Amino acid sequence: MNDPIVDEVRRVRDAHAARFNYDLDAIFRDIKEQEKKSGRKFVSFTPSENKPNQVPQPNGASVPAAQGS
Repeated sequence: MNDPIVDEVRRVRDAHAARFNYDLDAIFRDIKEQEKKSGRKFVSFTPSENKPNQVPQPNGASVPAAQGS
């Protein structure tokens, strides 16, 4: 199934990457420079403190286990 919007985004992305010879560091620097020039405020989130593959612990809102189990 072809989606014209997805096709256009892929063409634009490929043309942008080709300008930098597909060098990810150069592409990243260009994007960051464009962000600065835009005058818009961009938000950056710090990584969470959760360790990978850590099972979340119950917060007390769950149904308690039956007594004597």
